[in-house]
Amino acid sequence: MSRLSKLSRSLQGRTAIVTGAGSGMGRATAHLLADEGAKVAVVDVNAAGVQQVVEELTGAGYPAKGYVVDLADAAQIEALVPQVRADLGPIDILINNAGVSVPADLTSAGWEDSWAFTFEVNLTAQARLVRACHEDLVRAELAAEGGGRIVNIASTEGLGATKGMSPYTASKTGVIGLTRSLALEYGETGVTVNCICPGPIRTGMTAEIPDRHKEKFARRRVPKRRYGDPEEVAQITVSLVLPAASFLNGAIIPVDGGMIAQNT
Repeated sequence: MSRLSKLSRSLQGRTAIVTGAGSGMGRATAHLLADEGAKVAVVDVNAAGVQQVVEELTGAGYPAKGYVVDLADAAQIEALVPQVRADLGPIDILINNAGVSVPADLTSAGWEDSWAFTFEVNLTAQARLVRACHEDLVRAELAAEGGGRIVNIASTEGLGATKGMSPYTASKTGVIGLTRSLALEYGETGVTVNCICPGPIRTGMTAEIPDRHKEKFARRRVPKRRYGDPEEVAQITVSLVLPAASFLNGAIIPVDGGMIAQNT
């Protein structure tokens, strides 16, 4: 029996860059992309994390390469894309997942450094990576197959705020603005640009929060009454890069168990 639908959900043979892929949501995204047939460039500043994830993917028979990159360094970003292209082929998918969170009160002595570093990694690196991948993402043969895909990972902090987190909150708000702007710039090319805003997720960034505090927060603030798992975010991320997701552009999608939908 032939399929009734016309749009493809296959990522077979697509090349994807995933930043922050050495752990957490990035690792889960790399696994899901590989499961769906993509060739995955595992990018992270943590060499041990890169090695582990690449071993997990290649050990399962999936094509993957690892790249240890400091995304605060523009030269390293510039060198990354040609290397991925040489190793895995032209880039079809870019997942800007890497991020840092450095708590800093506005009047604290280290605020200037926290602000600069947070913006370099959380926002400027995303724009630099899009620029570096531009020629691949807009190439004619990819456009004929549904177009390139960009997913920027922001946070529900970009839709609200937490005291003492101004660098992080401002940078994630910037990611949302960058996504909307790029969605317009790329609109006629076939490339789609969308944004995921994870809420409370069990990752390395939240690992130091005691479980009792996580449970209290979730009971009070999250309708699902729990923290999310990395794969629950990754599943939505991967859905945005399918060839079939060709008319979803400029979307800002909270993956937060309903937290933002709740008034209190």
